[in-house]
Amino acid sequence: MNNSSTIAARLQDVHVRIAEAALRAGRDPADVRLVAVSKTFPIEAILEAYAAGQRDFGENRPEEGATKIPLVEEHLGTNPVKPVWHMIGHVQSRKADLVVAHFDIVHAVDRLKLATRLNQLACEAGRQIPILLECNVSGEASKYGYAAAGWEAELAVRQALRAEVALVVQLPGLRVEGLMTVAPISDDARMTQRVFASLRGLRDYLREEFPVADWTHLSMGMSDDFEAAIAEGATLVRIGRAIFGARL
Repeated sequence: MNNSSTIAARLQDVHVRIAEAALRAGRDPADVRLVAVSKTFPIEAILEAYAAGQRDFGENRPEEGATKIPLVEEHLGTNPVKPVWHMIGHVQSRKADLVVAHFDIVHAVDRLKLATRLNQLACEAGRQIPILLECNVSGEASKYGYAAAGWEAELAVRQALRAEVALVVQLPGLRVEGLMTVAPISDDARMTQRVFASLRGLRDYLREEFPVADWTHLSMGMSDDFEAAIAEGATLVRIGRAIFGARL
């Protein structure tokens, strides 16, 4: 990637790569949605991406998003096509109010306490918030998410996860729409593929167990591995560096 190229040019390149990866997998490129991860970047970068046609943006920290989102929307004024704001990072329960106030979808719901707090605030605001359940299918200790490593073979893991999901899908202020994961940083393409395939399998299992939820989305894949994620069924890819350049 060329850091001197424009955000618009990088976006175009990413869209081409997404389309090619989808076609290789026998999928419709339109089924893969690009979330431009704008964390740490100024609103000028977001507005440049918006001007180039990007509409979905991801932020990692509720407080950063709460500062930037109103400024972006103020700059856009009466433009009828508003950005869709994705909270993609770990959320502390005490900051759930910022998420409900500013974000459209939450990717990283990883525990019942957070889901319960989001539900309470969403109901108070008269909202039903789309959420994804973050699952740690790799087993990395440094990763957030529901413990899901080895779910295919470990009955106890499946039972614990199933019990938690059974409670979350009943919360009226939330709408479960799928799963999210972060793959380990690795040069082993087969390991990365296994992580993504495991999440897809887990989504399919939960879809059978809880048909009341949507389960449309698999949020997986970032700048270094989004093509592998698309091959395994990703519907949301979270890409920052390949669009905005090196982190500020």
